[in-house]
Amino acid sequence: MFSMKHLYSPWRRLCFKTKKLPPTPRWMCNSNKSPDVVSQGTDQKRAPINQVTKRHKQQRSPCQPVLDHFEQQYSKELADLWASARAVLLDPHSWQYGVMLNRFSTVTDITQVLLSQGFFTLLPPTDVSVLLKNGSSMVSGYKYHEQKDILLPSHHTFSYSGEDVHPSPDSTSSLSLPHPSLQCYIHPSPLRFPSPAHRPGQLKQYYLLNAASLLPVLALQVKDGQKVLDLCSAPGGKALAIMQSATPALLCCNEPDPHRWDWLTKTLESYLPHSLNSRVIVSAQDGRSVGASEADFYDKVLVDAPCSNDRSWLYSGNSQQGEQRLQNRARLPVLQAQLLKAALSAVRPGGTVVYSTCTLSSLENYAVVETVLNDFPEAEPEDLWEEIAIPLSKYFAFSSHPSHGQTHHQPSLQPQSSTVSSYHRRLGILVVPQHGKTWGPMFLSRIRRRK
Repeated sequence: MFSMKHLYSPWRRLCFKTKKLPPTPRWMCNSNKSPDVVSQGTDQKRAPINQVTKRHKQQRSPCQPVLDHFEQQYSKELADLWASARAVLLDPHSWQYGVMLNRFSTVTDITQVLLSQGFFTLLPPTDVSVLLKNGSSMVSGYKYHEQKDILLPSHHTFSYSGEDVHPSPDSTSSLSLPHPSLQCYIHPSPLRFPSPAHRPGQLKQYYLLNAASLLPVLALQVKDGQKVLDLCSAPGGKALAIMQSATPALLCCNEPDPHRWDWLTKTLESYLPHSLNSRVIVSAQDGRSVGASEADFYDKVLVDAPCSNDRSWLYSGNSQQGEQRLQNRARLPVLQAQLLKAALSAVRPGGTVVYSTCTLSSLENYAVVETVLNDFPEAEPEDLWEEIAIPLSKYFAFSSHPSHGQTHHQPSLQPQSSTVSSYHRRLGILVVPQHGKTWGPMFLSRIRRRK
């Protein structure tokens, strides 16, 4: 069976041949837009970059069967948080979005425009250093120089550049790139920054997204020179965030669905320079097979799993589509657990996996993590509460595991002594949309594979 380990050789065009698995149903391919992505349109009619506007989405009606299902499930799981979360989900005009700058593009006056319009940075460099513990990659000493931005080749099935490159942890020093810096600007109000303009032959300057989608990337703690797998990569926002925060030796962006694969490659082509072709590659494996084909290979793996996608599903086109999605929903945890197990097999002993979804459902979040932990004795969950939830509670509303019918939704500054409570916290944290903090839903859990 072909292995990614064979890629440490001069460039060649590659296609995976993997073990035959049951096909992934189309509805599991997460074909709807995730809440972490906003249209990065290329239309010519757009607001000037210095004109930030209130969001005026066309009024949409919620799908009643989906709303009824959410009401029944989430009122129990989220308790008093559900009423406010429900109000936010039913009011798209209130949704906030962030602006992530692209360090590989020549950013002109965008920062000044953002600041003048009341935007502020979500992750100042000092805060990022604290969040990432030994996050030297965020402030590494790359010397910046302007370079010509060249788009990635559009023909790649699984691409490296045409150069003879042997990536290694030390090879980052041979690149002359802007220093890694994950910069995302947010606004306290639901203002819409214009979609990035298409500039022929040049990279886009920023990416619009739900700022909560950056939290799994922060939790992953990618360092320069590491080998990273983004197992369910489309539409590509988290892959871009990884490349803003560090310069890995290898970032494999995997997406098995052809339509979403095209979407992913177009995103990467629009934001990453040609000089990274030997490091950022795109594959189309069935994610469930990666544990066998790439065992013990990666330092970090991100599993941003296909999920019910509450924001999108709530606005299903009609009741029939909503009913069909709800029938299929029960099958998602099986796929999610398979993907997470495969990721834990693909990561090296001592490496880490981050599992994330964009749903509030505990069945697709905590229950999936618990199931995999029970089946994978080498896996050890890590507490993200003090590392991420507490430092960022000013901007996001967090919830922990809803054990015994109670939801702990305010980060506590006091350490919890209960062993059971500590275990539940380590299963993951959940961003719940609330008034004034409309980010999410976003669940994240970090699991380390013991040596």
